[in-house]
Amino acid sequence: MVSSYSYEPSSASGYRKDKGRRKRLTAQKRKEIKEAFDLFDTDGSGFIDARELNVAMRALGFEMTPEQINQMIAEVDKDGSGTIDFDEFVHMMTDKMGERDARDELYKAFRIIDKDGNGKISDVDIQRLAIETGEHFTLDEVREMIEAADENGDGEIDLEEFMKMMKGTNFGAGF
Repeated sequence: MVSSYSYEPSSASGYRKDKGRRKRLTAQKRKEIKEAFDLFDTDGSGFIDARELNVAMRALGFEMTPEQINQMIAEVDKDGSGTIDFDEFVHMMTDKMGERDARDELYKAFRIIDKDGNGKISDVDIQRLAIETGEHFTLDEVREMIEAADENGDGEIDLEEFMKMMKGTNFGAGF
């Protein structure tokens, strides 16, 4: 499992893409994950159980329910022991950090589209974006786009609606 990770300390993001376009861990990020693993393996067993994982995830900025913690363990726990060894932890954390990166990128995109900064994407915002990118949509087409994502019916797309909409696309597939 370790062989699937790259060691490149110069990457600012903590990742680099290999030729297969898969994100690979830098030496610095792997070291940080190892430090976290050792810190949260409070009994020094070389394994993290559900209680220890919950503490680790909170310390790393992820608020998770007990069900989510148990699901995370089940997804990587090959032997069914109910614990996670270091290699499993690296794999799991790499996935979680990738999710965070995707959310950050979508948030940045939302802010770019929301030109007036009111926290909502309006028909005016979409029309402006379409013109900037050389697309041409009628006002009715723009309103149909908004309606498809507008869950609360206010005629605009807020950040939560944008994230949900983008999750189903190639742009948001990483989270």
